[in-house]
Amino acid sequence: MHLKHWLFAALLPCTALAGAGNQGAMSISSSSFTDGGVIALQQVGQDPACGAGEERTPQLSWDNLPAGTRSLALIMFDPDGGKGVGVVHWIAYNIDPEQDGLKAGTAGLSGPSVTVGRNSRGTLSYRGPCPPAGDNPHHYALTLIATDLPLGTLPEGLDRSGLLQLLQGHALGAQSLVGRYGH
Repeated sequence: MHLKHWLFAALLPCTALAGAGNQGAMSISSSSFTDGGVIALQQVGQDPACGAGEERTPQLSWDNLPAGTRSLALIMFDPDGGKGVGVVHWIAYNIDPEQDGLKAGTAGLSGPSVTVGRNSRGTLSYRGPCPPAGDNPHHYALTLIATDLPLGTLPEGLDRSGLLQLLQGHALGAQSLVGRYGH
C-alpha cells in the first residue's frame, strides 16, 4: 500500500475526531525513533523471530497542546498488519497533559499516570512491533489525541473502537508520529 494511502486510512478516524481546533501547533516526537525512521530494538516484540527486542514502550514527548486539553489518549496502530485490516499495538489514555511526555518503558501497563487499553490480542499491555518474516517493513502510527475529558473519565479496558467512540465530541486535536520496523 502506498504511504499516502495507508497513512490516510490509519489516521482518518483520529482526524475526524479532532475537528477544526488548533491542530497545526500540536506536536509529538520521540527520542526512541525519528518520524519515518526505524523503531529501536528496545521497542520491538520479545519473540526471537522479531529480533529479540525488549518490548519497552517508546519515549514520547508532546508540545503545544490545544487550549482546554484536560487529558490525552494514545493509539499505536499498524495499518500494514493483520493481512490488511491493521493491528493495534498500544492504547493508552487518561494521560495527564501536564506531563511533557512518557519515559521509555514506563507506560506498557496501567499505573497512576496512564490507563492502558486492549491491543489486538486482547491484552491490557504494550505489544511491540513484530511483523511476519518476509513482509515489507510495517508502519506504526502513534497518534496522540488531546481531549477535553477530565483525567480518569475513561474506563479501564477500552479497545481502539471503544476509545474512539467515547472521544467523539471530546477531541481537541491529534498529531501522529510514524515509525517503521521489519526483519
